[in-house]
Amino acid sequence: MFKDILQKLENAANPVAQVVQNTSCLKVMVIAFKKGMILKEHKTDVPAKLLVIKGNVIYKEENQQNELFLYDEQEIPVAVLHSVEALEDSLCLLFKG
Repeated sequence: MFKDILQKLENAANPVAQVVQNTSCLKVMVIAFKKGMILKEHKTDVPAKLLVIKGNVIYKEENQQNELFLYDEQEIPVAVLHSVEALEDSLCLLFKG
């Protein structure tokens, strides 16, 4: 799974996301970034948490930003515009539900 997403990332212009698990109460995704890639502003309709498993990203939400390093977590509130920017090649897990 991780090898697949990293292969897709090689030729990608934007972050690459892939669902790892999807049940009625939890969805887990892996999101891969090359340095400088931005996951553009969007909202979530369910509570979510971002976990950095490789690299370094900046989570931006309204008028604040939080730099996240290896194994840092970020709660993502429902219905709030947010984005993620990679400061280096990065892998994140996203838990929704």
